[in-house]
Amino acid sequence: MDRPRILIAAGLAGLLVVGVIIVAIVFGSRTDELAEPAVPPAPLRTGPVALVPVPAPNAGSADCTTLVQKVPATLQSGSTTLTKAALAEPAPPASVAWTDQRSDPIVLRCGLDKPAELKPDTQNLRAIDGVAWLPIDSETATTWYLADRPVYVALTIPRGTGTGPLQDISSLIGKTLTKKPL
Repeated sequence: MDRPRILIAAGLAGLLVVGVIIVAIVFGSRTDELAEPAVPPAPLRTGPVALVPVPAPNAGSADCTTLVQKVPATLQSGSTTLTKAALAEPAPPASVAWTDQRSDPIVLRCGLDKPAELKPDTQNLRAIDGVAWLPIDSETATTWYLADRPVYVALTIPRGTGTGPLQDISSLIGKTLTKKPL
């Protein structure tokens, strides 16, 4: 091979390397622009949890007192631990909340009036750990009303929380409150 052909081949190889570098720089930066941004964690919600008062004529009953005294300090929701939270004053009686300080809290209220949706012919009761609940869905949460115990309890669980807290509270209720006919 003669010298001019070698120089041309070397020059073309050099141009090819430079071209690859330029393409990597141009398209590499566009790839970064197309990547989805990382979602920052929700800000912490500090301070006591504020609960709206609701009628709870039996909140002072022995059953509610016993139940509230025995609720666990934590509930497990998947890999998230929810901790029993302080309630803002004036705190509704016989009420408890658990939170991870990022999501809406899980709220238990005891001694409520019988929910209007709970009738003798109610078909959508769910048994969890031997405890009958009536689920009422909203856009942001499901409120589970206790149906087969001497007091009415509501457990409000935000969407996406999972079933762990409902199972834990059902187990506690099964051990704490006497079952009654529906």
